[in-house]
Amino acid sequence: MIHTITLNLPLEDEASDSMLRTYSAHALGIPRERIYAVKKRRRSLDARSQNITVHVRLDVYVDTTPTHEEYYFHSRDVSSAEHVLIIGAGPAGLFAALRFIELGIKPIILERGKDVQARRRDIATLTRQHSVNSDSNYCFGEGGAGTYSDGKLYTRSTKRGNVRKILETFVAHGASEDILIEAHPHIGTNKLPSIIAQIRQSILQSGGEIHFNTRVTDLLLRNNRIEGVHTATEQEFLAQYVLLATGHSARDIFELLQQRRIAIEPKPFAVGLRVEHPQSLIDAMQYHMPTAGTARHALLPPAAYRWAEQVYDSHSGKWRGVFSFCMCPGGIIAPCATAPQQIVTNGWSPSKRNNPYANSGVVVTIDIDDVLSTYAEHGALAGVRFQQELEYAAWQAGSVYGLMQAAPAQRMVDFVCGKLSDSLPQTSYTPGITSAPLHDILPSPIAHALQQAFTRLSYTMKPYFTNDAVLHGVETRTSSPVRIPRRSDTLEHIHVRGLYPCGEGAGYAGGIISAAIDGQRCAEAIYQALCGKALEKQELSCNFAPSTRTSHS
Repeated sequence: MIHTITLNLPLEDEASDSMLRTYSAHALGIPRERIYAVKKRRRSLDARSQNITVHVRLDVYVDTTPTHEEYYFHSRDVSSAEHVLIIGAGPAGLFAALRFIELGIKPIILERGKDVQARRRDIATLTRQHSVNSDSNYCFGEGGAGTYSDGKLYTRSTKRGNVRKILETFVAHGASEDILIEAHPHIGTNKLPSIIAQIRQSILQSGGEIHFNTRVTDLLLRNNRIEGVHTATEQEFLAQYVLLATGHSARDIFELLQQRRIAIEPKPFAVGLRVEHPQSLIDAMQYHMPTAGTARHALLPPAAYRWAEQVYDSHSGKWRGVFSFCMCPGGIIAPCATAPQQIVTNGWSPSKRNNPYANSGVVVTIDIDDVLSTYAEHGALAGVRFQQELEYAAWQAGSVYGLMQAAPAQRMVDFVCGKLSDSLPQTSYTPGITSAPLHDILPSPIAHALQQAFTRLSYTMKPYFTNDAVLHGVETRTSSPVRIPRRSDTLEHIHVRGLYPCGEGAGYAGGIISAAIDGQRCAEAIYQALCGKALEKQELSCNFAPSTRTSHS
């Protein structure tokens, strides 16, 4: 018999299988010898006090032996099946492709960037030589923006789809089973590329196609119906159904849609800075240690944090949210520009999170009215233009001495006081940093909101507010400033039949898991349109004749 119980245990006891059996026997009121095994199902750290404990949910096997759990992808041969085009090989596109294969449909993925191995070299060139490849960088390429920026798998989108299935798919392709247990699962930038490569192999071995270095430049339309796409390589790919999953930084796609008068709309987003502290300081703050120099317990991971404040903008007469975003314990700040003359910062951590710095985006909410009031002539692209101006201003302030990806930076207390920093601490941002007045570079509503929030934190999170923390400009790619509207029932674009906007770039997701879920939802919606019926529980595929609509002319 299997019993599921929840325990709250000291660190050392939770790490011991023997102690887990002892606690389980006591909780169930049975002899310890009757427990054949215990398996962790959920684990979360409780560090709200100095007495740090672990909440753990266990399956306890009483008088029975557990079976070995295997995770695998349900592959099938779709090489001759009806096909669907997927634009973008980020999490939405890749997981849509896997779902199509399960449903008996052939996915053909068009990706503007390179595979993960070749992409790594372009990222190294960006970091070391300050040269931006506009199609292969931290945002573009196989796996999307998440591949080389951490692989955080935490999501609140649990009602949108099967989060467990997404996690199990990652495990089936090489991720640690720990991601099925941890409350805030994380793969790590050092491990995620190989997992993405395994997903690619699953798609190809099933008969799907992936075309790298294939940037879409136009949509082939007739009578408000999609018929395929045209690419920068002068190819045409024909299809009755196109899943558009190009990510939040594919500004050329937003511009294409606007030029073709295909409905898009502005949406709220957030911009700000990337803040970096010594990890030891964050550990001391979060784990209630006496000083930042005290070593944390060996069983404790590098500490994370999350905070949010509401501040009043007297100029606009509105309240603004200021919050931490994409916190990376033991992490590194990365250059994430997608074109020359841009500075864009983001953060990532390796799987062990063992770097000496902790970083996080600290961003301010931007409403539609904020950008339309100044950039109204750009219509739905108002937020994009706002982002571009910030990134260019950061580039102008940081790019000195020929270091074209150096970021403007300022110590935290100096930023709040409106003082240029005389010196800067060491940083994980490899292209380098330049002392600059970020309080003047940022638009005043954003700068004032950040200054108010940091001042409040000087009381509520006192160690956090320190000149040992350095702010890097700018953090602008938190989410898409554009939404591509779709029907709520069919997920099809509101005007163009056969076009399915999907994922973070379309405004319907906010991270790896939510994007993957949205990709699978859109795949199922296209399946229903192809088959003319709702998806059945047994998930039978349509009996298609071999496809004749592919054209690579």
